[in-house]
Amino acid sequence: MRNQLQINRLISYLALCAVAILISSCSASHGASKKKDYKVLIYCKTAGFHHGSIKAGIAAIQKMGAENGFSVDSTVNESKFTDDNLKQYSAIIFLSTTGDFFKKDESKAALKNYIEHGGGYVGIHAATDAEYNWQWYGDLSGAYFKGHPDQKMSTLNIVDPNTIATKMLPAVWQRKDEWYHFKYLAKDIHVLITIDESTITYNAKNENLKMGAYHPMAWYHDFDGGRAFYTELGHTDESFVEPLYLQHLLGGIEYAMGRKKMK
Repeated sequence: MRNQLQINRLISYLALCAVAILISSCSASHGASKKKDYKVLIYCKTAGFHHGSIKAGIAAIQKMGAENGFSVDSTVNESKFTDDNLKQYSAIIFLSTTGDFFKKDESKAALKNYIEHGGGYVGIHAATDAEYNWQWYGDLSGAYFKGHPDQKMSTLNIVDPNTIATKMLPAVWQRKDEWYHFKYLAKDIHVLITIDESTITYNAKNENLKMGAYHPMAWYHDFDGGRAFYTELGHTDESFVEPLYLQHLLGGIEYAMGRKKMK
């Protein structure tokens, strides 16, 4: 009788241990499911002008990812734009993409579906010099390129300093870059930076580019279910070793990934 009682106690003890292990396992599994692995895809296909700074941009973003806890893939291959492939990425970075970089409707549909399901977009510099016949993309990026004067040291004004993409910048920022002018701007963009056109040199051939007092250079907006950030800055190789510019870009990437709020 005593032996049977001991056996019953042993069975009860083992059963309790099994339940405890199961609960612990479930809790660990639940905790792991909450942890998100952040990953971005750099797309740098050019069907128009090819910026030499793309190579420097890829290296800079890869280094940025290694230092800030997100992994980075890069491609010029349109075939990467499928529903199954894009769902692994927290954001897609369009690094000075130009021209009609998508030749297949399926690729466009995959990008649109990705954004509609909460994906993130980052456009750098020439990302607005692209897909002119696809208005959805123009609305996503926030603008379409018109032209630019010669590169020059000019004055940028930080119009919203209270964001993760601008809080590190001086209120008046002197930089040399290639300054885009736009023939189209989306109405819903939240502008972060503008440029003072009086600090840009125009001539008789490009006088018609002027946009006036409202000349945005960087912005963000929630768009079609997802998040979009664009910075015009980044034509030069030097941009991608410039600490302030890289912090500005990192803020935009963090927002697009959904890891941090813009403000």
